[in-house]
Amino acid sequence: MTPLTGGEAVVRALSAHGTDLAFGIPGTHNLEIYRHLSRYGIRHVTPRHEQGAGYAADGYARTTGRPGVAITTTGPALLNIAAAVGQAYSDSVPLLVVSPGMPLRHPRQPIGLLHEMPSQTEAFRHIAAVSHRVSSVAEIGPAVARAFTLFRTERPRPVHIEIPLDLLETPEPVGEVRLAPPTVSAGPAPDALREAAAALSSARRPALVLGGGARAGGAACLSLAERLGAPVVTTANGKAVVPESHPLSLGVALHSPSVQKWLADCDVLLAVGTELAESDLWSGPPRLNGTLIRVDLDPAQMYAGVPADIALVGDAGVVLGLLLPAVGQRQDGFPPASEDDTASTAAELRGERDAETAERDARWRPFLTAIRSVLAPDAVITSDSAQCCYYGALPHLPVDPPGRYLHPTGFGTLGYALPAAVGAKAAFPDRQVVALSGDGGFQFSVQELATAAQLRLPLPVIVFDNGGYGEIRDEMAARGDEPTGVDLSSVNLAALARAYGGHGTQVTTPDQLGSALREALAAPGPTVITVPEEADH
Repeated sequence: MTPLTGGEAVVRALSAHGTDLAFGIPGTHNLEIYRHLSRYGIRHVTPRHEQGAGYAADGYARTTGRPGVAITTTGPALLNIAAAVGQAYSDSVPLLVVSPGMPLRHPRQPIGLLHEMPSQTEAFRHIAAVSHRVSSVAEIGPAVARAFTLFRTERPRPVHIEIPLDLLETPEPVGEVRLAPPTVSAGPAPDALREAAAALSSARRPALVLGGGARAGGAACLSLAERLGAPVVTTANGKAVVPESHPLSLGVALHSPSVQKWLADCDVLLAVGTELAESDLWSGPPRLNGTLIRVDLDPAQMYAGVPADIALVGDAGVVLGLLLPAVGQRQDGFPPASEDDTASTAAELRGERDAETAERDARWRPFLTAIRSVLAPDAVITSDSAQCCYYGALPHLPVDPPGRYLHPTGFGTLGYALPAAVGAKAAFPDRQVVALSGDGGFQFSVQELATAAQLRLPLPVIVFDNGGYGEIRDEMAARGDEPTGVDLSSVNLAALARAYGGHGTQVTTPDQLGSALREALAAPGPTVITVPEEADH
């Protein structure tokens, strides 16, 4: 039994579970945690706001596949990270937030301590999957091990661990560090697997819908699609689970009326790691007439939204690995589909999808083509809740594995792109990382330019500037309302980037953007590239 303070105990436990990088801001109450980080080999990045720390840890987690760790102090700092925790919950991201809390014997009656609030854990129990307040130093190690076990065995969602102030500084005897036990992912019920394989083998108009939960089974998904001759459509989180350059890929197109009509006509639909939710479809539940096979680690998803006809509960990699060899080769092979197959080909569907929004999306597509021509195949692209991203880049900027596209869907936060890019670049310094944003959302976290500048990260930030909150402006106009509160005064974002220690420029043509992006990828520090857009206001 070795005496450790609570601060050292939590850092030791994080290090034992492979944490090599943490994001956070030191404060009066968490200094005992910071005291031990370097000793245990944990690097630290200091964002300029706790919300930025959460998004950076989220970006780190999505690109590495390992839990992202954020450290806050008490009260307002913890509440500052709440939006990032909500986004991680929505998008199934393994995010661990560690914070101090009021002392063990703190009275329920407020007494005016610094950062005092009625209950941090009660607040976060309604945002995170778990909010755990430990009651001894010896409990810290098991609490961390429990968090990492949850990340590995359940749908990954954020966890908050609170350590009372008096435990952080007080040495108590503790045993050896507790580690999350090795786990084996369970497969689906054999009967369900056979039923799914039979349905897919006999399908005449099959389709695959892939969400973020399909990433571990991406290769098997592609092999299955080729075997069946089945087009593949993805959610925003499922972007690049399979190569978007593949002839069977429809990309991010669940919101397309043409694609939704095609799905309704399919006789068998395999949905992997997706909620089939409003945030994926931009409308209510899909109209499906065929057999729905759902693959998901979360059993509750089998009954949520659109209930599964055949439920395959388990990790996508395990389930698809068992399903693929059980599915027989289509008699008519691949390609093409049989003559009596009434579903449109993938190429036709892509054309119909693009025709639906050709006029709206025309302003972004040439610029996105320029971006794609510059970026390496394994580049990481982060995006914001901005028109240039969900109307533009999600459907029209193709990404193939191992490239990644990180987008805040579901919860739909603003200000995600820049700090998430900082987290991804901190994880992979030698990999290209680019952030895409609009001028409104960018200013939610613009201060993280200072973080990127201090780290000297070559980080292009492309901002499409339409002078405000363009989506909300359009929604107001569509309702016949007078636009109110959506027009923002002009800001020289390039100059602001230079003021933070980075670089900045403005471009007006795709060729100019391509040149500026090449320079930004080689420049030390962030570069804001502003693309002005015409706005009807």
